[in-house]
Amino acid sequence: MTLQTSKSRSKRTLKQNNALHLWFEFLAAALNDAGLDMRTVLKPGVSIPWTPDTVKEQLWRPIQIAMLQKKSTTELETPEVSKVEEVLVRHLVEKFGQFFEPPNFPSVEQLVDNNRVEKDN
Repeated sequence: MTLQTSKSRSKRTLKQNNALHLWFEFLAAALNDAGLDMRTVLKPGVSIPWTPDTVKEQLWRPIQIAMLQKKSTTELETPEVSKVEEVLVRHLVEKFGQFFEPPNFPSVEQLVDNNRVEKDN
């Protein structure tokens, strides 16, 4: 029996990366649709709508760094994406559940519909 080394663990794939970024879009839209702008969730004072980039930088990345000590999504291993997503969704539901229903992580079909799947040659 051999132990799995960090070199043998799989990094997140291009499809997973595309799904992650599509989910950022879904989450930004869900937060905006629920009236939960950045002021409500993060900073009082100025109403700032969410974008996929602000979801990634203001919500996802701080949790990723705190949990995994990894700054870039390119460093994530396959199961780590789900772990960060679970923590982020749990936080948002606990804090805003009465106003907000988080989106599901994108399916392969949604990726195809959004042209975010690598094309087979």
